Amino acid sequence: MTAWRVRSADGLVGEIAVDGGDFPWLSGRFTPGPAYDSVKELFARELTLLEPLLEGSDDEAAAVDAWESAYDAVRAAVSLESPDGPVPEFLLHIEGPDAWFRWSPEPFED
Repeated sequence: MTAWRVRSADGLVGEIAVDGGDFPWLSGRFTPGPAYDSVKELFARELTLLEPLLEGSDDEAAAVDAWESAYDAVRAAVSLESPDGPVPEFLLHIEGPDAWFRWSPEPFED
């Protein structure tokens, strides 16, 4: 089992004990840290706005814009660290005790 850390300016948001995945995604159990409450609502909002995209939205462009804006707030608030150190780019979802993410050693292309 591999532990990844999520951090914010307020400290440790939590740890993800990676126990599975479906390339390029990794998944695992999320254990909240002391700074989780400061970003919890950002993750909840991001997932709420992601749902219409997964189900097919009538106004896909507006749904994409809303989700991207919510995810930009997540990315501005947290960083992700692999067991080897910080990663420059990632896409992270947290819902209760579950976390799933993908990461890259290089920035994602727009």
